Amino acid sequence: MSANDPKPPRRAQSALRHLISSEAAGGLVLMGAAAIAMVMANSGLASFYHDLLHAETGPVLTPKLGAMTVHLWINDGLMAVFFLLVGLEIKREFLDGGLSTWERRRLPVLAAAAGMIVPAIIYIALTWNAPQLADGWAIPAATDIAFAIGVLALLGRHAPTSLKLFLLTVAIVDDLGAVTIIALAYTDQIDSLSLAGAAAVLLALYVAGKSGLVRLWVYLLGGLVIWYFTLRSGVHATVAGVLVAATIPLVATPGQPDAAQSPLHRLEHGLSPWVAFAIVPLFGFANAGVAIRDAGLGDLLAPLPLGIAAGLFFGKQLGIFGAVWLAVRFGFAKRLRGATWLQIYGVCILCGIGFTMSLFIGALAFPESPDLVEEAKLGILLGSILSAIVGFLVLRFAPAGRRQQVAQASAATG
Repeated sequence: MSANDPKPPRRAQSALRHLISSEAAGGLVLMGAAAIAMVMANSGLASFYHDLLHAETGPVLTPKLGAMTVHLWINDGLMAVFFLLVGLEIKREFLDGGLSTWERRRLPVLAAAAGMIVPAIIYIALTWNAPQLADGWAIPAATDIAFAIGVLALLGRHAPTSLKLFLLTVAIVDDLGAVTIIALAYTDQIDSLSLAGAAAVLLALYVAGKSGLVRLWVYLLGGLVIWYFTLRSGVHATVAGVLVAATIPLVATPGQPDAAQSPLHRLEHGLSPWVAFAIVPLFGFANAGVAIRDAGLGDLLAPLPLGIAAGLFFGKQLGIFGAVWLAVRFGFAKRLRGATWLQIYGVCILCGIGFTMSLFIGALAFPESPDLVEEAKLGILLGSILSAIVGFLVLRFAPAGRRQQVAQASAATG
């Protein structure tokens, strides 16, 4: 090819595959941030860690929260950006991606639903005699996309692409369920005037989108106003991120996930590195620091941590794998291409990594009980670590399917 020849067109990259690569790297950074938090919380730096997170750094935005602290800015502020990205991913996948048709979405929707219901049932069963723990039922119902994809990334060729796409689509639907739970189950007193203000600005953004306005700064500025009104309303402020995402215009671009004319795609790809490498690791650092130096077997077997850990480790794998097996058995969906049943089971175990969203819901479930929040963190860490280790081992040593063996042989000889 001469220098004057036109460059060959760049091969279009699946938006899901692009997301997998960023989530994988971000998941590894998240693991490191969580590890640092654990070390600090269980060393001579524990007081510094606690004081840093609870240092007052801002004004009183709402009487309910009081003066803003580092912890509040991360959980109520930066995490709204995380949920904005989640909302963008959900909208893209349902309108112009891997979940755009019922045929594509029915298996992930069924699996995600079962993966939320069964852990909740296990949690309720194990905490039945402790009514003060009832609000924690949703803690083991969530899957952490970044953490789980990060573990899959460590497996390299031992995890076929179909498993990664399945895990990501299930986690995206799972996120939608978690956002719905947060909005409905963890909202107490409502400030109607603030909620009406948020709704008015949201309606204005919706009309702007329908009118063809594509300037992102308008939506981001409006989103900031919606976040403030939502914070004051009593609905958790992070829900504002998902609501704003629903108003961002999307230009359908099959096969061109990075098309410049699509505002949603531009914003999604612009936010992804900041969320993956800054916001989510900061959240992990601020919330994973649970003191376990003095924790004994009795603490791990207390109803709250046991219910959460069992829900994540047993509930997720039983619910998701059971739903997939039944769906394939009765012809509701096809089995994942290139993956064996043992490999599918392994990725279902990885869905028990509930880290980020579970920590988030745990803080919402027991806002007036710091001790219960710490117990919940213990159960989340136990269930997530068990799911990560066991899922990794199952996938690492599971025999490869025939398609995967051919692909590995081609890569080895190529």
